Amino acid sequence: QVQLVESGGGLVQAGGSLRLSCAASGGTFSSYNMGWFRQAPGKEREFVARISSSGGSTYYVDTVKGRFTISRDNTKNTVYLQMNSLKPEDTAVYYCAADKFNVMIPANNYWGQGTQVTVSP
Repeated sequence: QVQLVESGGGLVQAGGSLRLSCAASGGTFSSYNMGWFRQAPGKEREFVARISSSGGSTYYVDTVKGRFTISRDNTKNTVYLQMNSLKPEDTAVYYCAADKFNVMIPANNYWGQGTQVTVSP
């Protein structure tokens, strides 16, 4: 079973950047597809981005394409989310997720505790 710990959230002005990190332990990191989800107040958790176990394939929700980049370092058991050109509507708690099959299906994922990202106008 894998444990996930996110870091890197914070308060940033619109147009700014943040890089989230998610450190994994307790499992074979390189065998997991990894993803990022977010949940804004009063809304359901939504998929943001995912990366394949090898790092060779990525996929993004349309609202973040061209602004966010997901990457991973299998030697450090860490996945990243570089967020540029942030908008107030990106404000949410961001969660790291892991799954060996389809990380885009929330029901089967391992989850971190989340990190708050707040974007001010």
